[in-house]
Amino acid sequence: MSNWKDNIRIVDPYTPGEQPKDKNIIKLNTNENPYPPSPLVEMTIKNFSEDLNRRYPDATADKLISNLAKYHGCDKNQVFAGVGSDDVLGMLFLTFFNSDKPILFPDITYSFYPVWAELFKIPYQTIPLNSSFEINISDYNIPNGGIVIANPNAPTGIYLDKSSVEEIISSNPDSIVIVDEAYIDFAPEGSSCIDLIDKYDNLVVVRTFSKSRSLAGLRVGYALSNPEVIKYLNDVKYSYNSYTLNSLAIEAGSVSIDDEAYFRKTIADIVNTRERFAKELENIGFDVLKSSTNFLFAGNKNINTEDLFNYLKANNIYVRYFKSPRIDNFLRITIGKEEEMERLIEKINEFLTQ
Repeated sequence: MSNWKDNIRIVDPYTPGEQPKDKNIIKLNTNENPYPPSPLVEMTIKNFSEDLNRRYPDATADKLISNLAKYHGCDKNQVFAGVGSDDVLGMLFLTFFNSDKPILFPDITYSFYPVWAELFKIPYQTIPLNSSFEINISDYNIPNGGIVIANPNAPTGIYLDKSSVEEIISSNPDSIVIVDEAYIDFAPEGSSCIDLIDKYDNLVVVRTFSKSRSLAGLRVGYALSNPEVIKYLNDVKYSYNSYTLNSLAIEAGSVSIDDEAYFRKTIADIVNTRERFAKELENIGFDVLKSSTNFLFAGNKNINTEDLFNYLKANNIYVRYFKSPRIDNFLRITIGKEEEMERLIEKINEFLTQ
């Protein structure tokens, strides 16, 4: 009998949110932006030359990286681009977490982190959040091979103040600290750690166009750090897959950065809806964690949350439920348009009164 199965790399894969094909649903389960991309993006896609599809894209994604560097006020050699922030994070794990010491991240956070650790055979240790689902920064003052913090965190939506993040970075000078800012655009202004990349050579900040810029379908993500870190990251990328971002993603991502007015307006609309909806949930008995994202994490101890999840799904409303310890009484609800949130409240009330 052959033993080829002995050589398989077996992992428990990341489970993404459902992507139902039925268009007659309210989809609030994967934190997508309810508004379309910038009109500049729409125009770029409409005028995109199909002849470019027969050619390889620019492996350096120079147009996108140049625009990002200009936008953030840094040099091009401080920017790395990839196929969504997942690709960027995967490259970071592969490049920098090569120690015998465990990397550290919270026990309740983005569930892809342990998957990458398992895939790349990286030792890791999860650090429990406190009873309020917050990070205790002193817990990260232990020997480690790297640290990953989603800020604001997912799925809780909670933001860790910048000074506390900086304390973690400064207390671990011999470790790469990744701050995953996928949702930072929905947090208060000045929350990002990007302005710290020149101060700390062990800091990498990761961002995405999937949430605030409505480009989840085109997959655009990036990292900002010092030139040495970016060089090491590119060395691994070009050793794995030189042509990551496709030509359309590079073009659309580049012009998206140019439409600041549209970007700011959609962010404001989502934040305003988030705050109104949070109050509505609290008024009908839900505990809602303070969110700095485009979603809410809410639970009600008087109901079976999984039953509510299934009830909403049966009524064509998709939210996210994690059947995991400590958070199995919560739903993660993406902020949609006003009419979608009103319909959701209506169905939740219907469930509560049945």
